[in-house]
This record gives sequence, C-alpha cells and structure tokens, in this order.
Amino acid sequence: MSMTPVVGIVGSDGAYGRWLRRFLAQRLGLEVIGHDPADPQSDSPETLLERAQVLIFSAPIRHTPALIADYVARSAGREAGRLWLDVTSVKSAPVEAMLASQAEVVGLHPMTAPPKAPTLKGRVMVVCEARLSQWQPFVQQLCGALEAECVRATPEHHDQVMALVQAMVHATHLAQAGVLREYAPILGALPALMPYRSASFELDTAIIARILSLNPAIYEDIQFGNPHVAPMLDRLLAQLQQLRAQLEQGDDAARTAFRQQLLLDNRDSMGTEVLADGNYTFERVGYLLADLTERNAISVHLPEDRPGSLRELLHVFERHRVSLASIHSSRTPAGEVHFRVGFVAGSDALALQAAAIEIDASGIGRVLVR
Repeated sequence: MSMTPVVGIVGSDGAYGRWLRRFLAQRLGLEVIGHDPADPQSDSPETLLERAQVLIFSAPIRHTPALIADYVARSAGREAGRLWLDVTSVKSAPVEAMLASQAEVVGLHPMTAPPKAPTLKGRVMVVCEARLSQWQPFVQQLCGALEAECVRATPEHHDQVMALVQAMVHATHLAQAGVLREYAPILGALPALMPYRSASFELDTAIIARILSLNPAIYEDIQFGNPHVAPMLDRLLAQLQQLRAQLEQGDDAARTAFRQQLLLDNRDSMGTEVLADGNYTFERVGYLLADLTERNAISVHLPEDRPGSLRELLHVFERHRVSLASIHSSRTPAGEVHFRVGFVAGSDALALQAAAIEIDASGIGRVLVR
C-alpha cells in the first residue's frame, strides 16, 4: 500500500469526476487516470484495473451498482489489497456491490454538488468505512486534504437519513415550484412575487432555483434510488392532509388541534437548544440577505490570493473616509474569490468613485460592479 497511489476514476468526465481529478492531482500530487464513455480519449477500464491502486466510482446512482459489478467481474481478484470508493448519494447498493470484490471498501457522499472551491471546506462528507484496514492512513489523509466535516455512518443509516436530509427537502421544494407554476397565470411568475418576499420565501425560492439549475438526473436518482423515500413521502403527505382536514373543519377545535399537533408537539420534540440555534441561524441568513440587497455596494476581485490583500483593499476605503456596512466573499464558477463591500447609508458618492478608481489603478483588485 502506497501513500502516493495511482488513482483511477470511473466517470472521470462527469462533474464530480472532473473535480476529483483536479483535487487529487493538485492537492495530493497523485497520478490520476480515468475512464468515461463520454470521453473517447479516456483510459480503458482494463487500464484502470491494471494500474490503479485506488479506484473511485463517480457515476450516476442508478448505474453505479451494475457498473461496480462489471468491474468486479473484469478485475477477477486483481483488486485484492487495493482500495475501492464511490461518491454517490445512495450508499447501500453501491457499497454492497463493492463488497463483492476483494478490495477494501469505503463509500463517500459529499453533501454538496462539486464546489467552486478547491476543497470541501465548510461542507459535510459522509464516510461509510465498510471494509478498511491497511488503507486507513490513506483514507485519513484523503479526508484531511478534502477539509470536509466527515461524519461516519453505516450505508443503511446513511440512506435512511438521506430520505429526510435530501429527498424530503427536494420533494417539498419541487412541489412548491409546481404550485408557483400553476399560480403564475393568475398572480404572475416569480419575479412578480419577489417584491412581496419574506426572508423565508426568498430562501425557499433560492433553494428551488438551485435544484432547477443542476442536473435533473441527480435529483431523480435521489428520489427513485433510495428505498426509504416512499415511506417518508407517505408521512409527509399525511402531515399535509392533516392540515388540509383541519382547514376544512375550520372551527376552534381544529385550530386547537393545529396549534397542538403542528406547532407545540413539534416544538417540544426538537428541544429548546435546537430551536434557539436554528432560529439564530435563520436570523443570520436574514441579515446576509439584507446585506446582499444593499445597492450602495461594489464587488471587487482580488487577483493575488495572499495574506494582506484584503487589508490593503480596506485601507483604500479608509483613506477615502468611506465607512463599510458589510463585507462578504463568494466564488465564481471559475473559482475566483469576489468580495462584495456594502457602505453605510449616505456615503459620499464621489469618495466611493475615487476609491474604486484607486483600486483599479493600483492593481490591488479589479472592481466588477459599482
């Protein structure tokens, strides 16, 4: 077992395959080979089985178990002493398929689409160590380099939890999207509703937009590929039907039942600390949304990612006597870090313009939006 193994990626031309290839090569300095039917220039499955000490399956969920079974048959025992991993959103079937091999087996589930950032810092990754011994140090090295918050789980428990964490969230927001579509001829499309937005509505529509912007096959497989989703949907429908029945009844008894069942019982089951933490998180996100809608702001790209760059940017505003109200960072699809700087109400427009000109002229940064 080598700490610098050759890594093979099955599905190397997919979104996560491409991200993993860059990460493994740039962050860990590993040689990475890959096969993907969409890339005629990619390596053959036989090359991966012959050369890769670590094999990663990064394919659509519905195809992954059969794909793994094919590699088990092709490998015919050569995988003994090697490490096989998968990065799908459902774990039981892929892990079971990998366990039919003689390789050590770990299932991984990064709880995010391939990020714009170079690592998974700030994100969660579920780790299912199904059969792991001599490759334990490498897996620890991999998890450390990914910088994710790693959560250990069995494949079965993972899939049960994902029915709530992923499938329920996606299902409810897809249902909301359908309702918004049906009301559009009456009240207008989403842009016509946004002037009336609450923070909750804005957050929900942002999640809807996120889901509708990504690969629909992923969301389809999360619903159809997890056997725990259908029972969850039964419970979700029962909760909505209960509310609908109470509205139909409409009397004081129905209102009392609503308060007790949907509010008080749920509140008690979550606990005071969880509610306080969640409410605080919502308030912080609300403040962020307010900051991002502030029009008195500029966005700046700092081309040099080095200590002190942000301090130099802030000193420009200080020299021009401009007071900041907020500052937030984000990444573009290309991975550039942009800072959005908001200013207090009544800031001198000429001073802001002068600061922006200095930022551009000095080379500290590139002003994107004024």
